[in-house]
Amino acid sequence: METLDIPILSLAVAFILLVIPVAISVRYGLGMIKPLFVSIVRMSVQLALIGIFLKYLFRWNNPYVNTGWITVMIMVAVFSAVRSSSIKIRSIFLPVFISFSVATLTVVFYLNTFVIPLDNVFDARYLIVLGGMLLGNSLRGNIVGISSFYKQLQTDSKHYLYVLSLGASRREALLPYLQESVQLALKPTLASMATMGIVTLPGMMTGVILGGASPEVAIKYQILIMIAIVVSTVTSVVLTILLTERVCIDKFGILRADVFRN
Repeated sequence: METLDIPILSLAVAFILLVIPVAISVRYGLGMIKPLFVSIVRMSVQLALIGIFLKYLFRWNNPYVNTGWITVMIMVAVFSAVRSSSIKIRSIFLPVFISFSVATLTVVFYLNTFVIPLDNVFDARYLIVLGGMLLGNSLRGNIVGISSFYKQLQTDSKHYLYVLSLGASRREALLPYLQESVQLALKPTLASMATMGIVTLPGMMTGVILGGASPEVAIKYQILIMIAIVVSTVTSVVLTILLTERVCIDKFGILRADVFRN
């Protein structure tokens, strides 16, 4: 059974639902009308454009074009993650790009080679879609992880320096902050996994079912993608912290003020 198409006019009817959050914003003075509509317009335009682009991307299915597009996706995700932190973009863009690339591409190519498996591991339908899902979750995890790690270091700088003065290595002194940051970054994903199938029907599973696949196939893909999300998120957050601390902390173990935004 094919997924039913939604006519443009019917899709426009869905926008009427926005009356509800607008009314709530007006009633309680939330001030969210402008950001809501800006976000809705940006989302609609961006998705419309990417829909057109993906149509031809899937049709061409050229490995070089697919690789180029996943690279662009990684760069945008890195820019968003770094911009959300207190660190200057130019200081850690390359380390974060490396961590995102290693975590995302390693997991995607592993799935495409050993789990699905595909004749062409660069197949756009899998490389772009799976890569996008992993990047989206890695992005959220890294925003929490990077921000938490360096905020804790700045707030707890006296204790951190005291531990260093007692003879601890830099890696030993930083370990508690890394542990807490990774745990915070992973909490939403773990909480979502714990209630999946009982409280929520996840997007991947819903999309596959709406696409005409059986619930059994949808469940398999959902389990696969959740395992991939956990692995890529943990890997990217840990790699990001390990690679950026080499830039943000000097050889004496002191945070470099020049790499942080005022």
